[in-house]
Order: sequence, then C-alpha cells, then structure tokens
Amino acid sequence: MRMRKKKHGAERIEACSELLIRDISTLKDGFEGIFDKERPVRLEIGCGKGNFAVGMAKQYPDINFIAMERVSDVCCIALEKAMASKEERESDNLRFLIGDAKLLAENVLPHSLDGIYLNFSDPWPKAGHAKRRLTHRSFLEIYKNLLKEDGILRFKTDNVGLFDFSLEEFEAFGAEILWQTRDLHASEKNADNVMTEYEKNFSEKGFSICSAWVKL
Repeated sequence: MRMRKKKHGAERIEACSELLIRDISTLKDGFEGIFDKERPVRLEIGCGKGNFAVGMAKQYPDINFIAMERVSDVCCIALEKAMASKEERESDNLRFLIGDAKLLAENVLPHSLDGIYLNFSDPWPKAGHAKRRLTHRSFLEIYKNLLKEDGILRFKTDNVGLFDFSLEEFEAFGAEILWQTRDLHASEKNADNVMTEYEKNFSEKGFSICSAWVKL
C-alpha cells in the first residue's frame, strides 16, 4: 500500500537533519565525522518507520547504526521517532540515510560494515521481479563487498516464499548460513530480538517470523 504523502515532509525532515546523512557519497571514505565516536557500524536496509533502528541504537550503545529507507515520507516518520527518543539513548549512535540500496555499491567504503539487517523487505512476488528482491544474488554481491570479513547479514521476513527464495540464493552464492529458523519468536534468539512495527503487527495476528543469519 502506497503511503500518503506527508504534509510539510521536507521541512519535517530538515528539522531532524542532525540525524540525517545528506549525501551518501560522503561514506566513500568511511564513517569518520558521521558519529560522535568510532564504533562498529551496522546498516539496516529498509528501516520503515524506525522502530527497529531506534530500539537497536538504545539496546546497543557500543554500536553505531545507519538506517536506510528509500521512501522519504517513510523516513520522515523514522527520523521524528528517533529525535523524540534521542535523550533515551546512551550514545549518539544513530543516523538515517534516504536512498536506494543500489547506491551502496559505489558510495560506501568497502569492508567497512560489521553487520547488515534486512527486515521485512518487499517480497516482489512476481517471478519476473526476482532481481528486485534484496536477497537476490546481485544484492548479496554488494553486501559481501561492504561487510568486514566477520560481518553478518541478518534477515527477517514473514513471507515464506521470500524466505525459501533467499535460502536458495544464499546457497547459490556460496554463503554460509550460520543460523536459521521459521519461528523466530519461539527460538533462542528471541530474547534479544527488537521488533519492527510490521513484525509486531503480524506476530500479534499469529504469523510466524522466519529469520537467517548469513556469512557472505
């Protein structure tokens, strides 16, 4: 469902600009000057309304988080949520980036990320749209180039079809699946799980959440 355009969206984003990375190309040389302190950096691709990013930044003050969202009106909500909860975070460790994941390949320093999160990405269910899925091997190649040697891709979805497709892509790519489940909330990793808005809504309706941790 398409989100209704936010009234005064540009102005609202500008009001939160201290948390916004305006130009993705500034990341070509790394993250110096982006955060107040050097820490491991993890990237969420498709942050939605920001629950996960805000929750992770609060839960892990020793890690810097970048939350990326393609749709500016959606990122506006996430930015406002992050600004409203700024005082709750022990560290100044959260920034946002508006843009498409394809831009990462040419604009982020290679092997600079400790982790990447894909949370409830668009499943693009039509067969002809497979290359648009964020777990397609063409995207996995981008992530591999961005992650450090011991970096991990963490993936969550409620869409079984996308999960099955992703497992096949991981295998074809030669990735190592470190851990996987088809019921995250019943697994041993649920204790540290931070839910997205979408995840909370669907799990309350009885949907199981699939998840995989992958070394590319």
